[in-house]
Amino acid sequence: MRSDFAAPNPGTVPGPHGATSAATGLPVSMKVVVAGGYAVGKTTLVGTISEIEPLMTEADITVESVGIDFAGTGSTKTGTTVAMDFGRLTLGADMVLYLFGTPGQDRFLFLWDELVRGAVGGIVLVDTRRIEDCFPAVDYFEHLGIPFVVAVNLFNGVYRHHPREVREALSVPANVPVVLCDARNRLHVKETLVLLVEGALRRAQMAGAV
Repeated sequence: MRSDFAAPNPGTVPGPHGATSAATGLPVSMKVVVAGGYAVGKTTLVGTISEIEPLMTEADITVESVGIDFAGTGSTKTGTTVAMDFGRLTLGADMVLYLFGTPGQDRFLFLWDELVRGAVGGIVLVDTRRIEDCFPAVDYFEHLGIPFVVAVNLFNGVYRHHPREVREALSVPANVPVVLCDARNRLHVKETLVLLVEGALRRAQMAGAV
């Protein structure tokens, strides 16, 4: 499966003097991966912010999955992502984000390497009722050295733990932002994406200055 079909140069990071490509005058495209455990809100987040009809690969949950993929989640979902979610967001006139949501089940982890290829950063979406479900995503981004933001999904519009407590539970360093984000709220999602992009730009600028 190819994950680079949607965006030319998906991992391109703009320079310090603007995002528009000097060669073509076209907006720079940036690829962002949204990861986390099952039923944490990844599909909802992509659908909330996408300016196009999002591509979603939902399949019905069958009895064969009970006790294997979804034990103990307490979710009432009847479907699950089996490949990826895809959406697009234009930030101003000079930057386009392409969003790729990962499947949450362990047996689909082999897809992550393709989905993350060329990405400038990621969002790890967290449900604090099942915080351990996001450990694989945190470890994955840290192992690859990809900048990421931890976003605590506000189920029912409320939060149960302060971001400081979530940071301690995940043992993520101080340079990794931990924010509250209702995946159903477009403004929340956009602010989280902007925070991620700003961090990716600073990192690219620092690397270029070395």
